[in-house]
Amino acid sequence: MPRRTATLLASTLTLIALLCIALLAPAPYSEMSPGPTVNTLGSYDGEMVIQIGGHKTYATSGHLNMTTVRVTGADYSMNLVESLLGWARRDDKVVEHDTLYPKGQTAQEADQQNAEEFSQSQDSAKYAALTSLKIPVPSRVIVAAVVSGGASEGELHAGDVIKAVDGTEITKADQVAGLVTKHKPGEKVVFTIIPAADAKKKLDTTQKVTITTRASDDGGPSRAVVGIQAGVEHLYPFTIDIKLADVGGPSAGMMFALGIIDKLTPDDLTGGKFVAGTGTIDDNGKVGPIGGISLKTIGARDKGAQFFLTPADNCEEAAKSIPSGLTLVKVKTLDDALAALKDIKSGNDAALPSCKS
Repeated sequence: MPRRTATLLASTLTLIALLCIALLAPAPYSEMSPGPTVNTLGSYDGEMVIQIGGHKTYATSGHLNMTTVRVTGADYSMNLVESLLGWARRDDKVVEHDTLYPKGQTAQEADQQNAEEFSQSQDSAKYAALTSLKIPVPSRVIVAAVVSGGASEGELHAGDVIKAVDGTEITKADQVAGLVTKHKPGEKVVFTIIPAADAKKKLDTTQKVTITTRASDDGGPSRAVVGIQAGVEHLYPFTIDIKLADVGGPSAGMMFALGIIDKLTPDDLTGGKFVAGTGTIDDNGKVGPIGGISLKTIGARDKGAQFFLTPADNCEEAAKSIPSGLTLVKVKTLDDALAALKDIKSGNDAALPSCKS
């Protein structure tokens, strides 16, 4: 083979190899697309999404769908070809990986965080729903987490009920830090607790645990800490279980709360209408913003939704591209959502607070 031809062939093969590597190598992007939308009043994978025991429930109709976003490339498995195809799809979004997953956070760590947020959103949804229905829900302060390597490791455990600190009765979670920081680092603080194992058995056996405080390492003024996070455990008067595998994050909170209320009241909330929505919820019923709002509205409309309950803080973004035939309804609280459902059920669409306004 002539030298000129061989050189040209080698160059061509090298170029092809480099192009293949460039196109198939992992790219620093993730693709977001409309994910599954599930009726909180119905079933998913053969199980009812909301299961209530120990309290009378009522038949429901219509839909109260929670919505999700599917993410591809959480583990950098996308290549440049897939990224380019994602950019070409109208209903998908390709974004820089680090905008979804902070640097240093693995996909497994993100999944764990999403699972914890999902669990917390369920608890807040239950509490907000029962509070809305004027059903009393007792609560108690617990050790929510113990810092690894902290002063309390091995002494206090997640789930321990905190009855008192230095003899002062504890009724609110923020009391704990206030009483601990009255000490100087190195001083001892006495916790009166019900151990987690006994608390689960509904035993009221208390014991005292003495912790030697340490200096905080947060860079601020030195203060005493014991290395725990105090939280609140709600003691529900009957069982409410939410069964929804492979879903994470806090964004379904509002729709879970509405589903619980619908099942616990004889007045059908939707009147057979197809309502979807999204939004976090806290114990006080405040609805918070979420990510991927435009993709969630697309997913809801593709499933047949007529109305979409939209967190007020997401309205401006959502209104930029409203899917045909879908009405966006602005909500700030659980009470707003319930009021909107009354208008939807009665056909009074003109009274709905729109994201356009």
